[in-house]
Amino acid sequence: MRRDTFLKLMAALAAAGSWSLPALAAVNVKMMIPANPGGGWDTTGRALGKALTDSGAAATVSYDNKGGAAGALGLAQFVNGSKGDGNALMVMGAVMLGGLITGKPPVSLSQATPIARLSSEYNVFVVPAASPFKTMKEVVEQLKKDPGSVKWGGGSRGATEHIAAAMIAREVGSDPAKINYVAFRGGGEATAAILGNNVTIDGSGYSEFAEYIATGKMRALAVTSGARLPGVNIPTLKEQGIDVVIGNWRGVYGAPGISAEQRQALTEMTLKAVKSKAWTEASEKNNWTAAVLTGPAFEKFVDDDFAALRATMLKSGML
Repeated sequence: MRRDTFLKLMAALAAAGSWSLPALAAVNVKMMIPANPGGGWDTTGRALGKALTDSGAAATVSYDNKGGAAGALGLAQFVNGSKGDGNALMVMGAVMLGGLITGKPPVSLSQATPIARLSSEYNVFVVPAASPFKTMKEVVEQLKKDPGSVKWGGGSRGATEHIAAAMIAREVGSDPAKINYVAFRGGGEATAAILGNNVTIDGSGYSEFAEYIATGKMRALAVTSGARLPGVNIPTLKEQGIDVVIGNWRGVYGAPGISAEQRQALTEMTLKAVKSKAWTEASEKNNWTAAVLTGPAFEKFVDDDFAALRATMLKSGML
């Protein structure tokens, strides 16, 4: 077919509404998940990927898991390897901020491009089914007697469950600096540790432990929310006399050096995805609370939360 004939055919199809530019320029998203498989970021990234394709916002989504250092290793790979790539996204959230505060990352989050906050989730503390501890009060009593004897499992140093453990210790009069915290590279490792009785108590997002709680393989002692989670009969820390409330939000960033147009396109894609049935179903299944925020408001939120987390960690003796 001659080139001028081809162009006339394309113009006719476009005029008839049978073809459009977005269909021609199908988007193939590359999703960086800065954690090992099985955790909250992994679940979030893959749920968002499904929502992107199901909603038609993207043609395909590929995933790259790179765990370690509260997401700092994945962040470094993302920053150094995706400059200017308008089809790249990275899952991140409060855990990454905590890790950046406590660690010495080779790159800064400010080098990447803020796109959107997606959701918020509260942590749940669990013990093995065979644990002698039946309540958080019993764990706290042991903590006060001998802080080192209570082995707290959770995500990387600076994760929300680490901060929550330090806040609990401080609240009950124990030295936060003496808590015996064991950091894992991802939710899969943390789950294996509690199922294998390798830690005393483990904290993570409710979605990561829900099936094990339901089947009796783990015993849930407390959630870090201000009120009980909908449809979940687990007491809050506040109910048990421990005045600690802390949430765990998650979002996505774009690559460094993308244009304003590329950033806007990624934002619109993400907003279309979170309005989809696939995302709604994932949110309901995992007990995620919608917390969508984009643009300058999201940038300001990240800056403010970074400062607030640092202040909390200082107060809790973590820095």
